Amino acid sequence: MRLFTLSLMVLGFGLHACSTPESSEVPYDQLQDSLRYENEEYIRNIRQLTFGADNAEAYFGFGDEKIVFQSNNPEWGVGCDQIFYMDTSIKEENFMPKMISTGTGRTTCAFFLPGDTSIVYGSTHLADINCPVVPGRGPNGAYVWPIYNSYDIFKANLKGEIIDTLTNEPGYDAEATLSPDGKSIVFTSIRTGDLELFVMDTDGGNVRQITSELGYDGGAFFSPDGSQLVFRSSRPKTLEEIEKYTSLLEQGLVEPTNMELYIVNIDGTNLRQITDLGNANWAPYFHPSGKKIIFASNHKSKRGFPFNLFMINVDGTGLKQISFDDTFDSFPMFSYDGTKLIFASNRFNGGDRSTNVFIADWVE
Repeated sequence: MRLFTLSLMVLGFGLHACSTPESSEVPYDQLQDSLRYENEEYIRNIRQLTFGADNAEAYFGFGDEKIVFQSNNPEWGVGCDQIFYMDTSIKEENFMPKMISTGTGRTTCAFFLPGDTSIVYGSTHLADINCPVVPGRGPNGAYVWPIYNSYDIFKANLKGEIIDTLTNEPGYDAEATLSPDGKSIVFTSIRTGDLELFVMDTDGGNVRQITSELGYDGGAFFSPDGSQLVFRSSRPKTLEEIEKYTSLLEQGLVEPTNMELYIVNIDGTNLRQITDLGNANWAPYFHPSGKKIIFASNHKSKRGFPFNLFMINVDGTGLKQISFDDTFDSFPMFSYDGTKLIFASNRFNGGDRSTNVFIADWVE
């Protein structure tokens, strides 16, 4: 779970879409460079993969030819986030990808297993076939994320058939991603009473706790060599912050407006904070070198938006802005061969507030 309901994030921070030429006026292949802003020197030949509704958390398969993502597109027959997959070579605007979640409950955070014939993802479908209720604003009108206790982590094939249930503890288990060797899964769980990171084998066994400090630890990804994790965290320090955090958590909520990035070894040692920027810094992913982190942030923003992609060295130095959208860029992931970047964005959506998946060449 990077976002439970992407439209809530967009609307919650007051984001508005910018304009674009109608796609019917220009041949599709000629639109690629028009999807890139002038200052975006690291991303080239941007291509849009989805069109309309909210599409996000798109992650490459191990072979870099497939992506798995979540969408609430009503034209695809869903009422809240479900999991879909598609080949990255698709260039059809009206293409309908295959849904590989159950179509019931709400889903989040899918990731391919080695071989790209099965996935892991979080879902609430065992508790209720209906979409869980989306909460309103928190205390004093604060924007909040729901932490649905009905989330568990499942393994499924590309036909949408559940192969295995990987978690069965009471409470929230979600946000699963894979190690580069395909042997381990990192996920966020509330099984200890707080939202901590855990690592388990891909069969659900050998579960070990990684973080233990009070606060929401989530959205974790492995380093290219599998030795470290990068994640986002909202860690309360003052008595007022602690009271607010624990009170919200008792209601199944977290407030994601103040988050920083951390790195930790996969055995839980050498935890260190790498950003201190303020506002929301999240959706981190290791650069292929393992020496830098790309992430989404609104730390330059005064009204909650825009969110853009930034990159920073693992020691917290060398901050550099990567994307320059007027509204929302997030959920970046590098392809395993390091040549592509996939991300979600509100860019050039014609004013309808839709969030779409884009793929680009990474140029350094």
